[in-house]
Amino acid sequence: MNAGLWTLSFSKRATKDLRRLNTVDANRVVAFLEDKIAANPRRFGKALSGPLAKLWRYRVGDYRVIARIEDDRLVVLVVAIGHRREVYR
Repeated sequence: MNAGLWTLSFSKRATKDLRRLNTVDANRVVAFLEDKIAANPRRFGKALSGPLAKLWRYRVGDYRVIARIEDDRLVVLVVAIGHRREVYR
């Protein structure tokens, strides 16, 4: 298809986090990542600061997706997925 699309990859923690979500929320997160992030990972996200400075966050309802953008490989590595009050800890 489109040669400019980014590849999504999930860490072990992110996979575990995704499995813990209920089906509706998990499907919403995956659809968001596939539809929005795979096309342009910087358009809908926000760069984090401080100790998480190399990571990006994406808002999906009450949940946050924490990811690292690897420009050299065109990969978005999802590091963690969690509720907004807990994911940054």
